[in-house]
Amino acid sequence: MQTITSDTHQFLHGITQTRQIEQLAAAQLPPHALMQRAGLAVARLALALAPHAQHIWVACGPGNNGGDGLEAALHLSRWGKQPVVTWLGHPDRVPADTAAAYQRALAAKILFSAEPIGEFDLCIDALLGIGTQLREPHQRMANWITRLNTSAVPVLAIDVPSGLHADTGQTTALHVQASHTLSLLTLKPGLFTAHGRDAAGTVWLDTLGVDPAGLNSVPPIARLPGRAGQITRPHASHKGTFGDVAVVGGAPGMTGAALLAASAALHAGAGRVFVALLDDNAITVDTQQPELMFRPVQALDLAAMTVVCGCGGGTAVSACLPQILATSSRVVLDADAINTIAKETTLQAALLDRHTRQTVTVLTPHPLEAARLLGVTTAQIQGDRLTAAQTLSQRFACTVVLKGSGTVIAAPGQLPVINPTGNARLATAGTGDVLAGMVGARLATGLSAFDAACQAVYNHGQRADDWPASQVLTASRLASSTPPAP
Repeated sequence: MQTITSDTHQFLHGITQTRQIEQLAAAQLPPHALMQRAGLAVARLALALAPHAQHIWVACGPGNNGGDGLEAALHLSRWGKQPVVTWLGHPDRVPADTAAAYQRALAAKILFSAEPIGEFDLCIDALLGIGTQLREPHQRMANWITRLNTSAVPVLAIDVPSGLHADTGQTTALHVQASHTLSLLTLKPGLFTAHGRDAAGTVWLDTLGVDPAGLNSVPPIARLPGRAGQITRPHASHKGTFGDVAVVGGAPGMTGAALLAASAALHAGAGRVFVALLDDNAITVDTQQPELMFRPVQALDLAAMTVVCGCGGGTAVSACLPQILATSSRVVLDADAINTIAKETTLQAALLDRHTRQTVTVLTPHPLEAARLLGVTTAQIQGDRLTAAQTLSQRFACTVVLKGSGTVIAAPGQLPVINPTGNARLATAGTGDVLAGMVGARLATGLSAFDAACQAVYNHGQRADDWPASQVLTASRLASSTPPAP
């Protein structure tokens, strides 16, 4: 068993893939053994999380998730605890493994109750697991979920919190808010994107002793990246070693966005950073950051630079986008560049044509911008973020960074990555511009588009995770990774 942290490199399997692995594993074991292992794993984690707990409520549903809970109650009872089981199943209408677990619990004289009674030291959510279809729970289950969520004690969810979709991270309006989640056999992508991170609490994994070869026989659908690499700077290097980044954006009234991207590129390691503001009356020098070099976009050698385009670009960006798409070998498209492309089919064709010329493109949309590109609603994007990012990457043949809780990075021919770092402090103006600049800096050093995006997104989120809890995070501080004075 392991706890999942931002440093963890691990493959993610969806519901279909997990079911396949489950069937393969069960076929190699005695009857009911896999569920018994699951129950033992849950009981062990419960004991580790709350070693002094005596009264434990195990809320069980009618499926195999409930069976895991029954097996957990059995072990907890043997170890001197006092579990109380509420069960929504019927012994004649449940899967065979769960029926066997019920009979074992009866034989062990586990206390069953129609409703949770008294106070508890720990609660275990074994209601739905990965079987949920995102239907709102009926009254009795709804009452139990409400009771779990209003309890003042830890809640351990089995596999996924009830009401959370294991593939997408979407939730029913009423769902379990777990303190800890023990994912069994495989890690599920829904635990790490959309609402998953809020609902799951600390995530643990137990592969139940299944041979890794069995786990690897079914391909994953995504992965957690593990800790991102850092740029190394050999002594025998110079500014040209780390490439040039040109930030094109900053229309009238929005120059700050371009400056944030430029500052982020500078502090993320780019050799030189140029700024082409789309405001004729804008500044020509930043006295706070004199390293930034201001140029008209017409004066830039776009073919030799990594271009970050769109940050605060407004409608003015449409005039220079055709040239950038046609000439630059490495491009990061953000914000208004994405919005402009979404409106103009000729620019969409130019974007797709970049792939045929073997140039590098990274799109960094937030959900609304992604929805505009695909011609769907934001709700549809958020309803399945993993699929949305893959669809975008395939349609435009480029690397896509779909921002949000559990940012998804997708590219043709690559296993998608769900980023584990970052928190709600990033929900403030300008942090997306900072990310675009960081991606640009990574591209300029010569990394592939996919690796540059994965590293930049990870480090962007890690800066927010390391930020002092008592201090407000601003985009300008994030760009330079300089926390405020205490």
